[in-house]
Amino acid sequence: MPLEQCCTVLDNKRKPITKSAREQGEYPYYGANGVQDYVADYIFDGTFVLVGEDGSVITANGNPIVNWAEGKIWVNNHAHIIAEKEGVLLRFLFHFLQTVNVSPFIHGNIPKLTGGDFRAIQVPVPPLEVQREIVRVLDNFTFLTAELTAELTAELTARKKQYEYYRNELLTFGSDMKKMSLSEVAGVFRGEYITQKGTRVGDIPVILGGQEPAYYIDKANHEGEIVVIARSGASAGFVSYWNQPIFVTDGFGYEAREEFVTPKYLYYALKRKEPELNAMKRGAGVPHVSGEMLGQVQISIPSIPVQKRIVSVLENFDDICSSLKIGLPAEIDARQKQYEYYRDLLLTFAEVGSTISTDRQTDRQAEIRLLQYVFGYAPVLLSEISEISRGGNFQKKDFVEEGRPCIHYGQMYTYYGVYAEKTLTFVSKEEYAKSRQASPGDIVMAVTSENVEDVCKCTAWLGSENVAVSGHTAIIRHNQNPKYLSYYFRTEAFAAQKRKLAHGTKVIEVTPDGLKGVVIPLPSMEEQNRLVRILDSYDSLCNSLTQGLPAEIEARQKQYEYYRDKLLTFKEKQ
Repeated sequence: MPLEQCCTVLDNKRKPITKSAREQGEYPYYGANGVQDYVADYIFDGTFVLVGEDGSVITANGNPIVNWAEGKIWVNNHAHIIAEKEGVLLRFLFHFLQTVNVSPFIHGNIPKLTGGDFRAIQVPVPPLEVQREIVRVLDNFTFLTAELTAELTAELTARKKQYEYYRNELLTFGSDMKKMSLSEVAGVFRGEYITQKGTRVGDIPVILGGQEPAYYIDKANHEGEIVVIARSGASAGFVSYWNQPIFVTDGFGYEAREEFVTPKYLYYALKRKEPELNAMKRGAGVPHVSGEMLGQVQISIPSIPVQKRIVSVLENFDDICSSLKIGLPAEIDARQKQYEYYRDLLLTFAEVGSTISTDRQTDRQAEIRLLQYVFGYAPVLLSEISEISRGGNFQKKDFVEEGRPCIHYGQMYTYYGVYAEKTLTFVSKEEYAKSRQASPGDIVMAVTSENVEDVCKCTAWLGSENVAVSGHTAIIRHNQNPKYLSYYFRTEAFAAQKRKLAHGTKVIEVTPDGLKGVVIPLPSMEEQNRLVRILDSYDSLCNSLTQGLPAEIEARQKQYEYYRDKLLTFKEKQ
């Protein structure tokens, strides 16, 4: 459907206000790429989606900038504004519009996504229940991304505070500690004036006032270890450390005299004093710090081994903060890409008969992985994860006292709940060679019984060799954790499906073909393994109690009888 049929377009109520005419207030003032300002009045009150109109603010993929806005807001004429209409969730449109490539619609002397093109955008409209589920999934991603960003940012902030605390503690010495001026412990290197215009681009960083280079050129004015203190402006007093060819411009470089200080110790000692250094700036226009004032700054000078130990501790903190600083945007970017992948997967529709599915669902395994990731499990047919066949026919004469292992349907009752490693039935080598066999890891399930409760009891065959299987059983060969499937086949959920499939009067049967339609809730292999570990622990506990309690009772009974006889046996008086 065209977008204008999916929502209410409110563009005719937008109103721009020039910056000079705005009265500052509490209400967000929206433009093409989000909140531009806060003003004293509003023109919309409710829940809206805003889509950037300006061609200059679309993403690298050609998608528009889309914002979700709630409450009282003002919107200028650089953002389209829409509200919900019955039949299509506004939050669904919010996610969908972020997938649309609008670059073909951007045109005009001042490139824009015009109202006509905006209203004509084609929107796939699945049923409301599907929209709600898509919104739930994608909102979870955006929430988790925001939560993760907040956690990582808080972690980075905490580590920086911890680092600053230990840096200050390690660099705070008693009054008896030797102190020397910066000019005594380091030679000064004054930066050279340079402009970007007229220089050739290269790989040499130009150090102007911060840790990040201002730009790169093809020549250096210093090589080796140096501590740079920015000279002017807001960054005056900022301290950075370099150990590579650089070009120092608006700043002072200090080369440590290593008979007094190591270069890294000098860096940390000065880094601690940044607020003090910044406060030294003087002058009208662009305030700056002078080299003479910096040269008088006092540095505490412990022994060189102590300096090295201090540096070692602080570098560890530096590594932690740096890895978090690098990891934070990388993690956020990864989560955003993950969100975009699933958003596109869920919102790219193609009608197939009376159902709606994504155009990537030809790969069923990819769909299963998607459902497992998003919902924790995927409902699958047993036939999708296994091959189901019936065992072979054996006559009574085929069973022998010793021979090759065989599972007969009656033994399912014996092995129900036990992962069989041996059997009590054997067939001859000849019969075994031509029999249908279950391999280690297969599920072996009884498909006939005298009652519904006992039909479909099963075991995961975990023996070390193949086992012959009789015709009253089904062999389920699969690619999952066999114990997980075996545990699921004991649940009431499976029992409910089994009762619908069972037929017969004297002999109740569930055919192997019928089993193909059984629906299994399938988590990832990792989660299957975790669940099996938990259930195995409970099984072991129950088995040990079942076996242990009779033995304990018997031991106590014998102990009682022993002391009873002792206490009641008297020596006859002479």
